[in-house]
Amino acid sequence: MELKTWPERVYKCDGDYRNEVFLEELVGGPLYENQKGLPPLPIPSIEQTIDQFLPTALPLAKSKAEVMALKAACESFLEEAKLLQELLRTRAKEEMNDSSWLQVWWNQLGYLKVRDPVVVNVSYFFSFVDDPSVKSSVAMPNVKRGAAIMFAAAGYRKQVITGGLPAGRFGRRDVALCSTAYKYMFNACRIPVEGQDAYWIYDPSRNTHCIVARKGHFFSVELVDGFGNSLPLADLEKQLEDCISLADAAPSSRPKLGLLTSKNRNDWACDRMQLLERGGMKMEEALEKLQSGAFVLNLDDEAPVSRQECGNLLWTGGLKSGENRWFDKSIQIIVCNNGKAGLLAEHSMMDGMPMIGFADAICKMTYAKAQKQSEISYKSRGHVVDIFQLAFLDVDDKTIRHLESSGKPFDTALPYHALLAERVSFLVVPIKHGNSFISL
Repeated sequence: MELKTWPERVYKCDGDYRNEVFLEELVGGPLYENQKGLPPLPIPSIEQTIDQFLPTALPLAKSKAEVMALKAACESFLEEAKLLQELLRTRAKEEMNDSSWLQVWWNQLGYLKVRDPVVVNVSYFFSFVDDPSVKSSVAMPNVKRGAAIMFAAAGYRKQVITGGLPAGRFGRRDVALCSTAYKYMFNACRIPVEGQDAYWIYDPSRNTHCIVARKGHFFSVELVDGFGNSLPLADLEKQLEDCISLADAAPSSRPKLGLLTSKNRNDWACDRMQLLERGGMKMEEALEKLQSGAFVLNLDDEAPVSRQECGNLLWTGGLKSGENRWFDKSIQIIVCNNGKAGLLAEHSMMDGMPMIGFADAICKMTYAKAQKQSEISYKSRGHVVDIFQLAFLDVDDKTIRHLESSGKPFDTALPYHALLAERVSFLVVPIKHGNSFISL
């Protein structure tokens, strides 16, 4: 499928999917072929709502009196909710007749307007199975695992941005799934704005780089060529090695900005404005480079082993690696020194379904398989740029001291949250992505 150029280099989304539907028509392909034929989101009747609610709520009642009160409330709700039900039907038929009646409320009220930090409260993570072809005893297993993941991610990204990925289908009746969220998957970033955040998506054809984070420093590396194809595996490995060396040599006095993205959204919006005002064009270019990257690959300087250790690291980064995140990015892929890996995703504008196929593609691409599929590198085409190296030249000391204290809310909040990693069994439901089925 052909990689097409968007009319604009970036679109600043406000949470209404309808504003970017034209990109689906521009990109086309199997991914978006079912969009116009999808049925509208139904509005359940009041009776259906109560039938679903009551059996789940009754076990929580602590006395017969509570049971009776709950049943009485449901009976009276049948009459009380009639006006609301009619308003919802009117909304679906008139104002939102060309989309889901829920989607704007869902994206704005559920995500973009929420002022709580995205870390812990919003973002979700997947833990990947180990790559059997990358042993922790080999030299730099994080580089090998990271390069293989980048290779797999580039391949999946090309399928998405060209529309070549088959649309998802669900269940035994093979029901087509909506593909709207895929536009917000790669080269995307949530942007803090007081009151309601924005979500910026960048033209993939003009942005061939991804971001690598190491020890709180952020680097731009080349991921794909002009046709959207991955660079050779050897080139990706060389760039990751360079990022590690540059991070080790970076001055310790340079502010690390990642924890700013862990703050209350209004506070982070204010800090971002300060950065742009004090840092000028150099800071704006640095942030733009980070925001427009295909995704972030976080090379954490840690080596977790147990499910619990991996879960804690993937969830928040913890007190050590929290600064090695940019929590606003749509996709962050964490790779540890011992090759353990996982994915952290920002939840607004894109639910977990598109990420399942992406994670599946990553886990199926081992380092050994990537070596066989990759082109031979005759001349390195990689180019590593330390994004914030020049961004602080015009920033005053007062602002820098403020930035250095940015991690305090994160450090204070972490002890109040806990994650328990357990092994559980799941109901198997077939979900078709591309030519393979994924079981949940």
